Amino acid sequence: MGAQWSQFFPPTPTFTVADIGSQEGRVFLVTGGYSGIGFELAKVLYQKKGRVYIAGRSESKAHQAIKAIQESATDGGGSLEFLYLDLEDLTTIKSAVHEFAAKEPKLDVLWNNAGVSQPPAGSVSKQGFELQLAVNCLGPYLLTQLLLPHLRAASASVIPGSTRVLWTSSQFVELGAPQGGIVMSDLRETPKDQARNYANSKTGNIFLATECAKRLGPDGIVAASYNPGASTTNLFRHTPWMGMIARPLMYQPRLAALTTLYAGLSEDITLERNGCYIVPWGRVSQNLRQDLQNATKSPGEGGTGTAAEFWAFCEEKTRDYA
Repeated sequence: MGAQWSQFFPPTPTFTVADIGSQEGRVFLVTGGYSGIGFELAKVLYQKKGRVYIAGRSESKAHQAIKAIQESATDGGGSLEFLYLDLEDLTTIKSAVHEFAAKEPKLDVLWNNAGVSQPPAGSVSKQGFELQLAVNCLGPYLLTQLLLPHLRAASASVIPGSTRVLWTSSQFVELGAPQGGIVMSDLRETPKDQARNYANSKTGNIFLATECAKRLGPDGIVAASYNPGASTTNLFRHTPWMGMIARPLMYQPRLAALTTLYAGLSEDITLERNGCYIVPWGRVSQNLRQDLQNATKSPGEGGTGTAAEFWAFCEEKTRDYA
């Protein structure tokens, strides 16, 4: 329980904005970058001279965020652009990547930051998938696959390990996921329990990170997942009662953004730590639940192979939209 307690009440950050050098010449993509943690992340990247793409489905919210970020920078910044992307509609992802590719030859860091938590029961994506599974896993999986040429292009010209793909998980996985992480039959017959569906999707993010690490490590690309830390964002918009109950444990998004910045920019995250799980406010976890660790290993490695099975599920369900 000590490991969980330290995530509820994290120690003082050892990695701060002051530890981040200039990001001039680097290209970043942040899904859901116009609110909450994503907004704070995009703000820092811009202030550090990075070229930042804020991907989402609301152009008006994105432009409001871009204006606010630009006005907050006292000595100028990099660049900010909006990229239309609707993670609950797989048909929009390929066109978003084409738009990005027309402007950029490479991508240094992809933050799969956007997500949804416990929408009304029965909520589904445009393609009929359970909404949390679609937005938190299937959409980001497809986006990542389509951006691989740009990630590899970035990795070819920099220090191995500095090109990264990040996946946003949650402490809820360790507290609420069933033994083994995901019961794969849940993906074929969706439970009515939205909390379980959320846990499945956030466990899926850990699994996608570890499988991504196995596949992209040889290219010098790091993949990792993280619990950013509980913060006062609109993630609880569908369950305001939960936000009220958890309020004493909530922190400002700028603190949670330190976790995401650490995952994407810290030199601590090397190829030797590929596939790691990061906890607030920027620490590599040494205590991820053992059954979840086992799920990320193949049977030949003494594990269950569930992560690889989940990867194959995502590949199958998105194949027609690649």
